[in-house]
Amino acid sequence: MILANRPKVRLFVLLLVLSALIYVAGTSSSFVEHYYSDGSYQFSAVLQRWLSSPFAFALGDFLYVFLILYVLWSSYRLLKTRKTKTKASRRDLPFQVASFMLILYLAFKLLWGLNYSRPSISSRLGIAAEKYNTEQLLSLARFFITRINQSQHIEKPRYDIHTLKQKAKESYDLMQRRQDFFKYTCPSVKPVLNSWLITKIGIEGYYNPLSGEANVNMMLPRTALPFVTCHEIAHQLGIAREDEANLIGYLSAVNSADAFFRYSANYNMLRSILLEIRRRTPEHYQEIYETINKGTIAEFKNDRAFWQKYNSDMYGYMDAALDSFLKLNNQHKGTDSYQDIVIWLYNIHKKELDLEGTGKTLQP
Repeated sequence: MILANRPKVRLFVLLLVLSALIYVAGTSSSFVEHYYSDGSYQFSAVLQRWLSSPFAFALGDFLYVFLILYVLWSSYRLLKTRKTKTKASRRDLPFQVASFMLILYLAFKLLWGLNYSRPSISSRLGIAAEKYNTEQLLSLARFFITRINQSQHIEKPRYDIHTLKQKAKESYDLMQRRQDFFKYTCPSVKPVLNSWLITKIGIEGYYNPLSGEANVNMMLPRTALPFVTCHEIAHQLGIAREDEANLIGYLSAVNSADAFFRYSANYNMLRSILLEIRRRTPEHYQEIYETINKGTIAEFKNDRAFWQKYNSDMYGYMDAALDSFLKLNNQHKGTDSYQDIVIWLYNIHKKELDLEGTGKTLQP
């Protein structure tokens, strides 16, 4: 009865029950897909983008700042008044703190986070997950290198955020004609507020669950920007997992009417494939690498120099933090899941792959 008469305790119990219900709901991927990802999220996400799109700046970044300031202000007030608080107030304090944490949990899950529990989008798109052998991996690399080498002389402008948003929207519209999942209404793509800080942390872009915005780090090398924009829009569509956002970002960018968007998609996928070759069969890495045109190799070196300049010290720490975050949100392989894109690329293109110039194609 004493606890029942304490409003802060009652609020904590209510929030705890709601959090438990959300957690249980997240254990059923089919429930999440039907009622959340394809249901309520589609309305709330469009509403968020509609509300944030009129602002030229990243509204969500300001919301993050206000949230941090609120926590600091509350902590200051707590320290300042701790001696004058009554015993009842001091007993309520743990429940206040816990309630605040539960509110953040509920907001994250309901605004976007439940998408981590949806079934794999690759299944929905009919993309198999058949694993490749070493020869098939090398053949996949040659396939993408041929694409890259054939398009090395296209114009590679540094698009501003408005052009990136427009061309990415057009790319998604083209894909929507094939698969309704790619429907992207009320676009909201913004540059991050502090590119220098974001680059130091090692982030190319991010989705903001508070505002529904796709935020792009405009300091990135130009070859990254089209693909990163399409990747972040994938998060807006309810793709939470990074490997799947890479897949959707690739499919939209590589089928774009814009040649540089297609180049950016192939360029970034080739980077993932080369990383997989270096991990899986390092003795073949240099042989494959030397078949890439000099212009693209120069762009690879520029990328490495860029991240070495801004992020050489922080990368390891942030990678470990991101790995832990992904594992907490149903991505059990953590950052290793990023390389799942190579498996999907193989299955998407395996009918097109040439084996050592024999003219034979890999059979499904």
